[in-house]
Amino acid sequence: MSRDPVPGNSGIKGILAGPFRQVIPLMGLPPKGPLSDSALHVIEEGGIFFHGERIARIGRFADLYAECDRRNTGLQEVAGDHVLLPGFIDAHSHICFGGSRAHDYSLRLQGLSYQEIASRGGGIWTTVTATRNMPLPELTAITAHRAGVMLSGGITTAEVKSGYGLEPDSELDMLRAIRSAGAAQPVSLIPTCLAAHVLPRDYAGDSSEYLRYIAGVLLPAIRRENLCDRVDIFVEKGAFNPAESCEYLGEGRKQGFDLTVHADQFHTGGSRLAVEMDACSADHLEASGAAEIGMLARSNTVATVLPGSSLGLGIPFAPARKLLDAGACLAIASDWNPGSAPMGDLLTGAALLGIYEKLSCAEMLAGITFRAARALSLQDRGILSEGLSGDAVAFPCSDFREIFYHQGSMKPVKVWKKGALVYGDV
Repeated sequence: MSRDPVPGNSGIKGILAGPFRQVIPLMGLPPKGPLSDSALHVIEEGGIFFHGERIARIGRFADLYAECDRRNTGLQEVAGDHVLLPGFIDAHSHICFGGSRAHDYSLRLQGLSYQEIASRGGGIWTTVTATRNMPLPELTAITAHRAGVMLSGGITTAEVKSGYGLEPDSELDMLRAIRSAGAAQPVSLIPTCLAAHVLPRDYAGDSSEYLRYIAGVLLPAIRRENLCDRVDIFVEKGAFNPAESCEYLGEGRKQGFDLTVHADQFHTGGSRLAVEMDACSADHLEASGAAEIGMLARSNTVATVLPGSSLGLGIPFAPARKLLDAGACLAIASDWNPGSAPMGDLLTGAALLGIYEKLSCAEMLAGITFRAARALSLQDRGILSEGLSGDAVAFPCSDFREIFYHQGSMKPVKVWKKGALVYGDV
């Protein structure tokens, strides 16, 4: 098809991108339960029209081209085979940290458990020490760099946790670094306070006293600087028990924070608390059994599974298939962190989880797009639809199933964030 010349940027009111062999908008799909690939609406030879930061229209490229005002429209013509999807959303990551845990990794190869490594002086405390010692500009820069790596994998929104400061000043610096890193590159970073990660070794009191301390000192300071709207807690043996966690989360809610929970990673109890507190999500769930699966399925709490952590620790995957079949809302996230999930590749993790848990391509796509958005209480992304944020990703193939078939080795070639092409060439 021949194209009319497109004017320069002066006066352009919109951008038309395409044609794509397939556009997979993910519209009209249920927020919970199983999904078949046949349920996906596929637009053949499709296009997308951005107006400002939002999607104005999607449809057949030829129709959009015929109807647009070419005097005021920029054209981003896509040659060859490409599939367009909503921008990916990573609903659980820890990319703000200093140092390395390669030594911990070598100990795991020798057979030591996560808990045994921590008891020997490694684990989270290694990262806490390195993060506390990293100057704020360096912490900001490394967080922004990791967000850039996420962007190259098609991620346009990522949740990022604190939790390697474990005292008010360091936790505030982590949240400041996340805010500054978000402003320095295209990926939207959603900050979460995880000061309730573990009891810090240099705190004189017990775990209940520590939780009351950060609730009374740190959370109000976060509110004053408007650094985040979410709090998280690790409910686990060796971290915090359900009773003290309930008190802490209740105080967080009183102060206006949304809630999420590190739940059922090694032992159960966290997911029940998450459901009882009506948390946005319960994350991990490797240890969840039939009772926990049923509770999550009956609730509004998103079940966020973290295959990268299972791969990093050599433990079973969360029961994703059972969660979906029971009717839960399943999100899939990378858990990118220096200890248990250093790979940090959302697409690879989702694809491998899909093989072992027998997920459809539609279920994997939903887990890293609109269902992941639900875990973060975001209603303006995760779907390609009129009026939503112009976040989209293009892969070099003609069939969306190829993306998961290659198990993460196929990378996106173009990424749009808020209607702007931020990765790849026109």
